[in-house]
This record gives sequence, C-alpha cells and structure tokens, in this order.
Amino acid sequence: MARDFAFELVAQDRRTGARAGLLHTPHGTVETPLFMPVGTQAAVKTLSQQDLEGLGAQVLLANAYHLYLRPGAELVARAGGLHGFMGWGRPILTDSGGFQVFSLSGLTRIEEEGVYFRSHLDGSRHLFSPEKVMEIEHHLGADFIMAFDECTPYPCTEEYARNSMELTVRWAQRCAARHTQLQQEQEVPQALFGIVQGSVYPALRQRCAAELEALDLPGYAVGGLGVGEPPEMMRETLTSTLSHLPAHKPRYLMGVGLPHDLVEGVAAGVDMFDCVIPTRNARNGTAFTRLGRVRLKNAVLAEDPGPLDPECSCLTCTRYSRAYLRHLFQTREILGLRLATYHNLHFFLELMRRMRRAIIAGEFAGWQAEFLAAYRD
Repeated sequence: MARDFAFELVAQDRRTGARAGLLHTPHGTVETPLFMPVGTQAAVKTLSQQDLEGLGAQVLLANAYHLYLRPGAELVARAGGLHGFMGWGRPILTDSGGFQVFSLSGLTRIEEEGVYFRSHLDGSRHLFSPEKVMEIEHHLGADFIMAFDECTPYPCTEEYARNSMELTVRWAQRCAARHTQLQQEQEVPQALFGIVQGSVYPALRQRCAAELEALDLPGYAVGGLGVGEPPEMMRETLTSTLSHLPAHKPRYLMGVGLPHDLVEGVAAGVDMFDCVIPTRNARNGTAFTRLGRVRLKNAVLAEDPGPLDPECSCLTCTRYSRAYLRHLFQTREILGLRLATYHNLHFFLELMRRMRRAIIAGEFAGWQAEFLAAYRD
C-alpha cells in the first residue's frame, strides 16, 4: 500500500464473504467494517466533532467539489488541511466530486479533458480534470482520496456504460500519475482509491476492476450503485464486482447505506461504507431502530413515554421519550434534529461494531439472519 497505509485482515466469516480488519493510517488505526458519517462541507449536520468522537466515529467523509467552491481548497490548506481546519484528529476521506457530476448533470458537460460545470452557488464556470481534482484533494489533505470518475446513471445502455467505464479508467490513470507527482512534493501521505464503474453489466465491472488493479492502488471502491437499480440487481452487481477486487486491500461501497444494505454489503465482503441516509433521514423526522424505522412526526407517538429503542444506549434513548421527540419536530425545535441525528449515527456505528464482533466470533451468518428477520424497513 501507499506509504504509512496498510490493511490487515483479522477474521473472515466461513459462510459468507464478511471480513473484519484493521486499516492503518497516518491519523490512527481504524477497525473495519466501518461506516463513515458524511460531513460534505467539513461538518456533519447538527453534530460537533466532540459528538462524533463520543459516538465512536472513526473516519469522516468530506466532499472535494463543495469545499473547492466554498471556502476554497487553498484556504483549507493554509489552515492545516481538513484535520486542522475542522478540528478532527482522526482519519478523513474526501470524495472527488464524481457523484456531483452525476447529480448536477443539468449544470455539467463531460468531455475527455474533464467536466465543465457551472457552480450551483453562483453560476461561475469551472473545469474539473483528473489532475485538478488531485490538486484539490491534496490541498484538503485527507487520508483517503478518491480518483475522479463518471458515476454512470441507471438505466443506461451497455454502450453508454462501456464508454463511461473506459473514461473512468483513463481518468484514474491520469489521477494516479498526478497523485504520484504531488506526493513527491508534500510530506503528508495520502492513499488514492480507484472507483469501479460499469453500471449493472458484469463484464464491464470485471474489466474496470482489472484495469484499476493494474494501477496497484491502496484501495478500491465500487461506485455507481444505489442510483435507481432494483435491490437484487444491486446485490448481484456488488457481489460480482467484489470477486474481482484484490482481497488484501480495503473495499469501499460508495453512497449505499440503508441498514439492511450495510448488513448485506458486509456479508458480500465490503469494508467501508458512507451515506447521508442516517443524517438526512434524521432531519426529516425518521429514526432507525433494530426493528425498523420510526416516523417521529406520527400522531401515534404524541403520548408515547418510551424511548426510540429500549435496547439503545445513546443519549437520546436514555433520556428522551418518543413523545418529546415528536413535540420537538412538531414545533420545529433544532434540538429535535440534533437528537434524531445523534441516535441514527449511534445506531449505524453500533451496527458496524456488532457486525465486526460477530465476524471475529465466527457467528456472523447467524447474526445476519437474526438481524434481517427482526428489521423491517
């Protein structure tokens, strides 16, 4: 792996592909499988970094596209990189902006050189080339940085998926070349991950994985899933793709994060996850529990004295009732957003810890069956 980075496999479930590992970084060693809370603009909405430390968050995710536009990557660099700027001493991962190209397609134009786009803030014109993205991510200084890619939409033709995948590979090669140059100029090591694309076409995914593996990158991500394809198709594509990625390097499933998706992703052999689902759903009044979702705005909770989840040990569940949480959302009190977000992230992070313990104990397959039988999405 890259200098100061290493992935160590600790245990693997015999009946599934689930694995537990240690991922060593310049900002500490983290345990996998892990979930990364999303702090798009260097902040996880409604929570402080102290909150996140208390919750046991190991890695935070920030977004290169948004931070490039505001406050500016060079400003962040002058502040000591993201670690210094946001006061976070643990590892950080920055996405490259490829998903923003996908989600803001009305403002973008994709060419071989890169992506021309208009800022969603002020309409100003910009170009994201693979080289430019590497320069931005080096200024931000995250431990893990993502190669620039095109997130293929669903549905799309096989021809479109092939052309998009080939462009992603060429961009990854350019990212790797520029990253190598930049690493020679700075003291802080960063691990570049490639992103496997190819839509739901197994042969394209396999080819993309092989070409990215030839770059010998520190880690590999699976992108372009959870963008509208049927759940079963997503699972089949993920499993097929993972089988072609090197087992001795970390595997990251990007942007997929419902609880049952996390469990099935771990069972398939994924090590790293991120998603806005726990935080965005919390702000919209939905909490996740071991039995499924709770809609905090529902009238049935108006006089419910119980906690969100009697078995949850988070500060929200140990102190506040469902009735009180509903009241906060009905009156639009900011505290409601904070307490729901705190609970949801606790639930997601504890879910990952429980899966890790089950893998190490050799009990993951049974644990998985019990969880999926109880959980109702």
